[in-house]
Amino acid sequence: MTNIDDTIRGALDEDDKAFLASLDEDRGMFRQIGDSMSGPLGGWAKFSFALAIAIGIGLAYCFYRAVTADALQPMVGWGMATLGLLIMQGFLKEWMFARMNMLTVLREVKRLQLQVSMLEKR
Repeated sequence: MTNIDDTIRGALDEDDKAFLASLDEDRGMFRQIGDSMSGPLGGWAKFSFALAIAIGIGLAYCFYRAVTADALQPMVGWGMATLGLLIMQGFLKEWMFARMNMLTVLREVKRLQLQVSMLEKR
């Protein structure tokens, strides 16, 4: 521990200590996904989650049709549809995980703002 950590802890009252203790909890992936479903973009996050499920079902169906096709032309068509849905799924998941990471960084910035404001008061 450094001197600044001791100074920050000394400046905190009990409410602030409880708040910081709640921030220190380890947040797993499912909790982070749940946290991303709220806030200003929560509706879009819920929509993208539902869209990801629909794309996943379509992806499984297209893959099944590509594997069970009895001619080359339908196999190529279903295979291209499978590839397109797979790319769509990848971009959608990238957006969802980028949002989760942004919320984690924002959480840490808020923690730092709280600590700096408490040091200013002291």
